[in-house]
Amino acid sequence: MSLFGAMRLPRSVLFGSGQRRALAAVAQQFGQRVLICTDPRLGADSEIKTLVADLQGRGMKALIYDQTRADLPTESIMDCLGKTTSFAPEVIIGIGGGSCMDMAKALAVLLTHGGEPSAYYGEYKVPGPVIPLIAVPTTSGTGSEVTPVAVVSDTAKGTKIGIASPYLIPQVAVCDPELTLSCPPALTACSGGDALTHAIESFTALARVPSADLTLQHVFVGKNALSDHFALLAIASIWKSLYPAYVNGNDLQARENLMMGALAAGCAFGTAGTAAAHAIQYPVGNATHTAHGDGVASLLPYVMEFNRPACIDSFAKIARMLGLGNAWSTDDDLSRILIDEVAQLLASVGIPRTLKDLGLAADKQQWTAESAIAIQRLVKNNPRPLDLRAMQAITAAAYSGDRAALRHA
Repeated sequence: MSLFGAMRLPRSVLFGSGQRRALAAVAQQFGQRVLICTDPRLGADSEIKTLVADLQGRGMKALIYDQTRADLPTESIMDCLGKTTSFAPEVIIGIGGGSCMDMAKALAVLLTHGGEPSAYYGEYKVPGPVIPLIAVPTTSGTGSEVTPVAVVSDTAKGTKIGIASPYLIPQVAVCDPELTLSCPPALTACSGGDALTHAIESFTALARVPSADLTLQHVFVGKNALSDHFALLAIASIWKSLYPAYVNGNDLQARENLMMGALAAGCAFGTAGTAAAHAIQYPVGNATHTAHGDGVASLLPYVMEFNRPACIDSFAKIARMLGLGNAWSTDDDLSRILIDEVAQLLASVGIPRTLKDLGLAADKQQWTAESAIAIQRLVKNNPRPLDLRAMQAITAAAYSGDRAALRHA
């Protein structure tokens, strides 16, 4: 296959400790009326108060919506819309975890184009540009600060659904690792596991045959030369920082590396896409009401085991980059070693080992597999073809904890 690369990124990315202090000046480039979308905990934080003071010091008007709910149910989006429409914001800042940034994205769509979230489910349903967005992550995980997708929970349908469009990519991402110093260990592990899953799934996503209209037909275009660069940076950064940040939240260097890894993973999967681990997690999350990061990270070793026959070269490349194995290790050896080491790293930071540990009921396994295979925007990215039987095998192994069962699947 010929060399092919594609990337979709913000206009500007600011990364580093203290960069949050540039927010007011950055926002002023886009307008004078600023809506801040965040959650109740951050709404009372001194950082938000400082931001508002900085905005007002520049003669700008600010409105805070601090009722964003976890997993972003559609009712939360409509509540925000009802309370902010009359303010007529010219720029929206999403500050917090993935739900806060996705709230900003969804709201920008609705304020610009009208309607309800369901009108925009899927790929390329947003008809045009939206109100300028600035994204400020306070966890190192979702990568939403640089991606073209907002994930919402449709309460009526009982499922999570993505709104995917290049128009949702924030104009600016401001990534300040100091904002993550207060993350407790469990959140550090959950968000970091999410980022590692993004990185590995994007690096091993199905590579499509390049064509002139590939990026016009798919928001997520699969593995390519440019996304691979960011995926490898992400894996290397997360590998050396996840456990240190988990055991010592005040380790700023670990926090910096972990946030860099999450950012790079977002850059990678925002173009390449994710695959089976994310497809299975959506129904699992709906059934168990557990955190997205815990779900995808719990599934990752099992999905890697299933995909290994199609990913031996890719897994071996990652393993060599991380210094795993020895001079006599073959690619096949390294691919197996990598999966074991990924499972060990995730276990060391308390990620649940099985779907049973996540709370999935035994009689929900078949439903989980059936629901996952229906999420074609993710299924089509998997490097090894997926059908219902394959999903059943992965789900069963992930429920029982028997990775070896997938070696003959």
